[in-house]
Amino acid sequence: MRIEKLEPCLIFILLLSLGVSAPHATAADKPNAAAASTTSSYEAPQPERETLDLDMYQRIRNEGLYHSHIMEYASALTDGIGPRLTGSPNMAKANAWTRDQFTAMGCANAHLESWGEFGMGWQQLNAWARMTAPDTAVFIAQAVPWSPATAGPVTGQAIWLDVKNEKDLEKYKGKLAGKIVLLGDMREVGNIDKPLLTRRDDQELKDAEAYPLSDPEADFGKFLAEYLERIALRGKIGKFAADEHASAILVPTRDGARNGGSGGTIFDDSGEGLDWFAYRRDHIAPLPVMVVAIESYGRAYRLLKANVPVSIELNVDTKFFGDHEQGFDTVAEIPGTDPKLKEESVMLGGHLDSWASGTGATDNGAGTLVAMEAMRILNALGIKPRRTIRVALWSGEEEGLFGSFGYVKQHFGSYPMSNEPDQQQLPDFVRKAGGPLTVKPEQKLISAYFNVDNGGGKLRGVYLQGNAAIAPIFAQWIAPLKDLGVTTLTLRSTGSTDHVSFDAVGIPGFQFIQDPLDYGSRTHHSNMDTYERLLPEDLKQAAVVEATFVYNAAMRDQMLPRKPFPHPELEEKKNEPLQNVMPGATAPSPN
Repeated sequence: MRIEKLEPCLIFILLLSLGVSAPHATAADKPNAAAASTTSSYEAPQPERETLDLDMYQRIRNEGLYHSHIMEYASALTDGIGPRLTGSPNMAKANAWTRDQFTAMGCANAHLESWGEFGMGWQQLNAWARMTAPDTAVFIAQAVPWSPATAGPVTGQAIWLDVKNEKDLEKYKGKLAGKIVLLGDMREVGNIDKPLLTRRDDQELKDAEAYPLSDPEADFGKFLAEYLERIALRGKIGKFAADEHASAILVPTRDGARNGGSGGTIFDDSGEGLDWFAYRRDHIAPLPVMVVAIESYGRAYRLLKANVPVSIELNVDTKFFGDHEQGFDTVAEIPGTDPKLKEESVMLGGHLDSWASGTGATDNGAGTLVAMEAMRILNALGIKPRRTIRVALWSGEEEGLFGSFGYVKQHFGSYPMSNEPDQQQLPDFVRKAGGPLTVKPEQKLISAYFNVDNGGGKLRGVYLQGNAAIAPIFAQWIAPLKDLGVTTLTLRSTGSTDHVSFDAVGIPGFQFIQDPLDYGSRTHHSNMDTYERLLPEDLKQAAVVEATFVYNAAMRDQMLPRKPFPHPELEEKKNEPLQNVMPGATAPSPN
């Protein structure tokens, strides 16, 4: 997930990152007393020069590049298990399979951890749509996640709804019974005049090193308000259509980067549904909903605009699996061996869940595979880390970082959510902090968390998340990796994935900079997110780099340095206007 793409799934992540700033804690910023009573090495003085085991660098390379098993894992996960929507039977299979694979490669304590109740389990069994008049045409279409099923194939006249606000619904009263509703404007479909697959060139990497002078979240409030208004209207339209006895709703796929949302590619996630919380029984879609390729949608749309009657036949065959499914993370370890440091840990991971239209290869099968292969490499080399190396594969990431956020809350800390009246009307993932962060003793015992979740491209560097004290350390770590293409460190922060859950509670959490390939243009949340989009050499390189970073962090005398203790509850106050700044200004009159 890219921070530049302000899609619905980014809202939660962006908010989590608002309270996190940059390098070492002061005495006034110490965590609570419970955490302070636990000793750790994160406050130890940092050395000027890192002690690097270059022999181990080479051994990791040899194992990861020339004896790789990452594509075996890839086929098993994407072909053998398939899409992994949180709460689905396939997600349960993936949790069990990854747990068993970690055990087989030699990890200890491989197990599943519940992060709590998720909602409804759901699976798409079959879905198709076609135009039957004025011509026959097969549509490229799939069910939107958590869509209810039709009662077998249904046929109806198509109708396009021109609705900009709730009042516009009045003109459709009595006109929707038995109809197939087209919901959404037809967007312009441009030519694909740039490559769908790209790599970061030297100039782009250099530009990434520059620190932004403006707040990247400055327009977030406006975006959030517009999004909530748009999704609320769509929900009202869905209820109206159901009350009027329409048969189903078709929505056009959105566009991707470089016009990637065409050519039969469909993006299929909660952004195409009628409600963000469609996975909850009390928010279930009132009608079957399908997302349609823009070329299919466009043909029906243009015919209707020309007053040509259009008939559509479709079938949505889906299955629900209970209303209170639990969410689980897969966790495993290589135990630490140093008597003084083995209680400390270094973590790596990525999210195991995916959407349902593809097989979740690049989002985020790739991050899962890289973490698995990194652990396999370290086990194959028989390393004896000083600190415990712990891998975690999260579920529920796509709906709001549930897996990593729940794990962090259970193990490391959390903050209460605001109970202000206007905040209570918002979903939890966009509510403000209602109080200070409280941390648990384990928070002081984790050195860092490393994450991969920007597709399957090579790792080119690291987003430092504003942690300036990390820069000279990682600069030394990547020096022997430059011939693998790892060259760039930036103090910029990036959001949109699970490292933010750690960063939000004062733990160094990092996402690697990756070559984008066709992640943003073609595979992200799409039906094209399949095994064929994975590049073996890129995945091998990524596993080698991540294994090297994790090994270095596990073997250092000191834990990695931290930023100041976060205070999310103070963020809004920091942005309040200063008082009594303008000379001669008078107090505003009370209304």
